[in-house]
Amino acid sequence: MFRQEREELLGLLRSLSREEWSRATVCPGWDVHDVVGHVLNDYVRRISGSRDGFGGAVFANDETLPSYLARTNDEFVRAARQCSPELMVELLGHLGPELDRVWESFDLTGPAALDVSWAGPGPSPAWLDIARDYTEFWVHQQQVRDAVGKPGADQPELMHPVLDTFLRALPHTLREVARPSGTAVRVVVTGPAGGTWRAVSDDGSWRMGDGDPAATVTMRADDLWRLATRGITVAEARERAAVQGDPALTDAVTSLLAVVA
Repeated sequence: MFRQEREELLGLLRSLSREEWSRATVCPGWDVHDVVGHVLNDYVRRISGSRDGFGGAVFANDETLPSYLARTNDEFVRAARQCSPELMVELLGHLGPELDRVWESFDLTGPAALDVSWAGPGPSPAWLDIARDYTEFWVHQQQVRDAVGKPGADQPELMHPVLDTFLRALPHTLREVARPSGTAVRVVVTGPAGGTWRAVSDDGSWRMGDGDPAATVTMRADDLWRLATRGITVAEARERAAVQGDPALTDAVTSLLAVVA
């Protein structure tokens, strides 16, 4: 799906006027050009790290992961402001196939190159690490589309993997709510790209699993991914969601976060 998502992105970017490249996005302080620069940074950083074993920028003293990412992302975006839109499109088109080869080199069942912190502590599988980057690219494309008023790239085959990946954050999201083993939570996402996901309590923690739900949260697909990336607030998500059952569980689900923040 990386190739199809990238084709949609490149087609969108080639259609934009210079004025549209300057439109503000939902990302604070970043316009469309900056968001595209950030995507280019993601390509470069992943190829450099996973293909070439290059560590890149180092953590400053006492720097947390969110602050490290904010700093290094900002540094690259500022530098990319020297690049023309045409050059950035060319670079994405050139580096994309090389990034595809990086993904193809992974053993999907092996350990992740970069653990997915929002899915919980401990090691992550490679497939989740790769899926996390897919969601990154897709969401930033949607942020550009929102900014320029050109919806798209929301076909079920492109959008469903994003929802499925984000909902892998459910066990970590529910970690503060203790319930007897076997207690289940159900999330129903409506629309063609949606589906049903469940998490179940298991000996003091939560995991993806099945069971009769003690709580159900129903959301539109557009609301779910925006909540997970804080494109809408928790309060807005709760206003838009339909909830049933245990209020502590529904409150936890409607605070789901699937980005580093």
